[in-house]
Amino acid sequence: MQSTTDDGRMTKAGLLSMVVRNTETAIAVVDEFRDVVLYNQRAVELGLVREMLLADPVWDAVKEVLDTGVERRFEFSPPMSSLGFVSTGRTPRPSVEHVRCHAKIVAQGDERYVVAYGLDDTEHKRVEATRRDFVANVSHELKTPVGAIGLLAEALLESADDTDSVQHFSRRVVGETKRMGNMVSELLALSRLQDGVTPEFTCIDVDSLIDDALASATLAAEAAAIELRADDPIGVTIRGDRPLLLTALNNLISNAVSYSPSDTVVSISRRVIKIDGRPMVAIAVTDRGIGIEPEDQQRVFERFFRVDKARSRMTGGTGLGLAIVKHVAANHGGTINLWSKPGTGSTFTLCIPEDLSDTGWPEAAEQALSNPDSPPRGLGAGHHHTPPARVDAASSNDPISGHDNEGNKS
Repeated sequence: MQSTTDDGRMTKAGLLSMVVRNTETAIAVVDEFRDVVLYNQRAVELGLVREMLLADPVWDAVKEVLDTGVERRFEFSPPMSSLGFVSTGRTPRPSVEHVRCHAKIVAQGDERYVVAYGLDDTEHKRVEATRRDFVANVSHELKTPVGAIGLLAEALLESADDTDSVQHFSRRVVGETKRMGNMVSELLALSRLQDGVTPEFTCIDVDSLIDDALASATLAAEAAAIELRADDPIGVTIRGDRPLLLTALNNLISNAVSYSPSDTVVSISRRVIKIDGRPMVAIAVTDRGIGIEPEDQQRVFERFFRVDKARSRMTGGTGLGLAIVKHVAANHGGTINLWSKPGTGSTFTLCIPEDLSDTGWPEAAEQALSNPDSPPRGLGAGHHHTPPARVDAASSNDPISGHDNEGNKS
């Protein structure tokens, strides 16, 4: 078939052929003997066509269309062996898991064919599953404080003549109300982070950001008899949304305080490192708390996941703090990494690209990069509890004790 006219322009048939070849829709035309007479590359990529034959589940649907003459819509899961794989950082999975198909008959005279169309529906299915899980989790999480407030209100009514009981139950009502309010606020914050809107970035002084986060955590730390300890300023800047980054740091420090026993130290360290040749500012928050089991370390950044549910409820935690940190890091082109050892403690390291647009390379940044394995400055030899900021959560160096760390992943 001629694809161009005499004057070199593409014919309608040639244009149609090019569109079919390049469309995101899989297209396969099959006869009543199962022979595929026409198909595009997308039909192979989505697993509809293999070695010039339709995949068995697709052929079953097409045969029904041939027998009845009625078009049919159906779903198809490609065989794993026919597809490439993508790494998710956990276990490999096929890049295409669900294909939405439509088969309809076309005929001319005695010739009958079925055209099978296929669209990759994998992402839509994943989003729907995530939404279902999210709604179920939110319903469960909100039901707890709402139920508690109802019970406490009943107790208040029954204790109307007992001043001490009224005050006790009133304080608990206030606590549950604050917890529910915090959850709603964090849900809204998480929604804004996930809506794809790019935040407005400005130049941010890292030392000032850390100072503000420490100031916000001081009262809670003092109430829990926990010392907040920070290393010396390094005089570098990053570009980002300051309120979002402050929220992320507040969440990390708040978590560290919540999961630390009394009379221990929560330390914050900062340094400039390079990741793939790119200067990054790494801010590490370390606690000496209960630590996180290896099987839980992959899940701590999931919404509503809690390492210690009882402790989280006691401290008013929503289970959303680390999910927010993860999205803040991603929105800034950075990372959040975890090192943890049960019974020893945890280090969360937030890495954000350094801002070199105006200031160039400050002396402190040069010094930090020239000696990346040195401990944070200004702590002295006696302050062995404060680790350097670590970027690779799978590093063999334990950032708290200096011992080997095996099997821990971010």
